[in-house]
Amino acid sequence: MEKYLFHSHSEKDNLGIVTEILRLAAAKNTRIFLLFGDLGAGKTTLTKSFCQLLGVKKNVTSPTFALVNEYEGTEKIIYHFDFYRIKSEEEAYDMGYEEYFYADNYCFIEWGEKIPNLLPENAARIFIEAVSEAEREIRVEV
Repeated sequence: MEKYLFHSHSEKDNLGIVTEILRLAAAKNTRIFLLFGDLGAGKTTLTKSFCQLLGVKKNVTSPTFALVNEYEGTEKIIYHFDFYRIKSEEEAYDMGYEEYFYADNYCFIEWGEKIPNLLPENAARIFIEAVSEAEREIRVEV
């Protein structure tokens, strides 16, 4: 996996960053993105930027209670997962995670560390760290 480093100070910066991440991921033929970071680091905010760029017209929200939200993109369906509340990988099995992960659509997965044995190996990994109130460091492995 190749590693990249970005810095964001705004949602406008995010659009440029996710454009580059999507380009890098396309070169590796992946549409699966794992987002790691503390609570409030900006995982959902970055996912909103991905969705905006991919043509989602609906309001993008965190699927904390639903576990997954589905959005219609310009070309593909987009699935946004939040596994923060699950207690075991069995819950991901019960929701039929494989149908989502391997459907050739975009998947943005928050708190994937809760299901480490179920994550696709070719997924891009995005690590978000709050450097300050306004700045985020975004490390990408793709």
